[in-house]
Amino acid sequence: MRHLAKTNEKGNGMKNARMAMLLALSLMTTSATFASPGASPDQDQIDRGHKVYDKWCFPCHGTGVGKPGTDSLAARGQKPAVLEERTDLTAPAIKQFVRHGVLFMPMFRKTEVSDAELDAICAYLTRNNKP
Repeated sequence: MRHLAKTNEKGNGMKNARMAMLLALSLMTTSATFASPGASPDQDQIDRGHKVYDKWCFPCHGTGVGKPGTDSLAARGQKPAVLEERTDLTAPAIKQFVRHGVLFMPMFRKTEVSDAELDAICAYLTRNNKP
């Protein structure tokens, strides 16, 4: 099993910190222009996204003790820190985090999380966003 909290290369801390700052700024300034007009995920895609999220994301970003992703977001003042409770996530930001990693979160290759699965995760995590 893959060690999810391990960084992939030595010396990437500053690069990842800059990327995290850019992504945080983009989340704060994101508007509805990033959403596909008229495209809303169906319940089947949201359900698939929930299953994929439970497999790949929940171990670090879920509720409870010992969730390093949730703990990291809480330490940086992100509220709510649990991704499933957020209403400000966008599909482009989620895809950026998943494919490129951020801070100590590793990147996930398409052989681990396919594009279709990533789309489903996006549908699941953005289901409560206000239009």
